Amino acid sequence: MYLPEHFEEAREEDLVQTIAAYPLGALVVNGPQGLDANHMPFLTDQDGAGKSRLLAHIARANPLWKEVQDGQDALVIFRAGDAYISPNWYPSKHEFHRLVPTWNYRVVHVHGRLFIRDDERFVRGVVARLTKTHEAQAGSPRPWKMTDSAPEFIDDMLTKIVGIEIEVVRIVGKWKLSQNRDERDRTNAAQELQKRGEQPISGAMLDTVGGP
Repeated sequence: MYLPEHFEEAREEDLVQTIAAYPLGALVVNGPQGLDANHMPFLTDQDGAGKSRLLAHIARANPLWKEVQDGQDALVIFRAGDAYISPNWYPSKHEFHRLVPTWNYRVVHVHGRLFIRDDERFVRGVVARLTKTHEAQAGSPRPWKMTDSAPEFIDDMLTKIVGIEIEVVRIVGKWKLSQNRDERDRTNAAQELQKRGEQPISGAMLDTVGGP
């Protein structure tokens, strides 16, 4: 990923929090047919040695788990909002007329080693944690739990999925939020995005200037 210094987000805590807020990742591997991408929600976690990892599961019918080798390189991409930026939203454009359109976005790239976990206990734990996390975010007065369904039904469903574990080697963030523009340009563009309901990116842009 092309990463100019002014767009780099190196605070690991912020990157992990972003993954938690936007957990649907694109898992990219080099398989028998070439590059392949699969989309799934991930959990961030640490193993017994304190090393960071990502956890997920895929359908057993998905050939990915048979095609990859344990320990092979993998990339997971998380997108945390994006928005078009018009030059007209920059006050300096109307003075100098030397600006062009751009696109702002936040992305996190996790590089790691992929391991397949065809292990009922592991898979059950991942499903339980994913369910608890996202039911809480959904705000239901009665969050759904695995025990709400008949045990034999859940047991059968678990046989139809396979666990994924990614040992994190490197995590890289790119916050492209008009940091190369002056504060008035950034603030005005963010306010224009707010008017259009683009809250994730407008809020992130305003954070870079300490507020509107």
